[in-house]
Amino acid sequence: MAISEAEVKKVARLARLAVPDERLAAYTQNLCNILDLVDQLSAVDTTGVEPMAHPLEMMQRLREDVVTETDHREKYQAVAPEVEDGLYLVPKVIE
Repeated sequence: MAISEAEVKKVARLARLAVPDERLAAYTQNLCNILDLVDQLSAVDTTGVEPMAHPLEMMQRLREDVVTETDHREKYQAVAPEVEDGLYLVPKVIE
């Protein structure tokens, strides 16, 4: 897939990236190479290939889901300037 220097400039402007004119040709070529690689990967037939989360047959070690901390909500809200129905009230910052 080919990408033009004008498209690279447009994407750079949208991404707020400064692309020096002397590097524009190199960036364009690199992006074309990347897009060609993506095209090659897209052309591979993956029918029947099961997606995997990890390349090795390993199980994630998980810890037991238990509460380890005590509830300090009442103590924290007791010193808050304003609280209503268990929520902290703050000044409006957006009109």
